[in-house]
This record gives sequence, structure tokens and C-alpha cells, in this order.
Amino acid sequence: MVILTDIHSLTDFQRNAKTYLERIRRSGRPVVLTVNGKAAAVVHDAAGYQKLLDALDRAEAVEGIRRGLASMKRGEGRPLKKALEDLGRKYEGVETKQNGGGGHAVRGRRSARGRG
Repeated sequence: MVILTDIHSLTDFQRNAKTYLERIRRSGRPVVLTVNGKAAAVVHDAAGYQKLLDALDRAEAVEGIRRGLASMKRGEGRPLKKALEDLGRKYEGVETKQNGGGGHAVRGRRSARGRG
């Protein structure tokens, strides 16, 4: 949560960057930086940012599951056997690391290092 004392000018942040970064690391709270009195940027520590990304991933997964369950209740789903057959046809001949190729057919989770 951003509290009123965590809003500062960009100029002050630039002059006292080390102090601000230490405060951010200690508190775990982000700081809002302003330019001409208007919010322009948010500075957060890396661990806190990663936590935020992880929470977003979980929320997106839960929402996807919720939509999928609702779809199934409306009768919009496909039987597993049919879905697997369709995937098999779609990826027929695609090489992955497991079957001798150099690439991956599916990408991994997002992280602060690479949102991909």
C-alpha cells in the first residue's frame, strides 16, 4: 500500500537515491515519484516486484480456471480425448528438447528477469 509519506519529487529522489533505496529495501513499500506535482513513476525493490508478479500470475491462473469451469458448465468444452487428438495434429512434427530438437514447444512462467 502506498501511503502519503511515500510520495516524493523525482528531483529529491535523484539527489538522495541511496537513502531512498535503503528506505524502500527496509520498508518493502514502493515510493511514488512526481514530476511537476503529478505521479510519474513508482520505484519498488526487486523482491517486492517479484512478489507482485507472482501474485498476478496466481490471480490470472485462478481467473482462467474460473472461466474454464464456467465454460464447461455451459457445455462449451470438449472431451479430453478430442482435445488431445487436436493438439497431437497441431504439433505433429514439432521437435522439442525432449524428442531431440533444440527448441521448446511451450514457454515457461513469467519472472522479473524475463516476462515471457
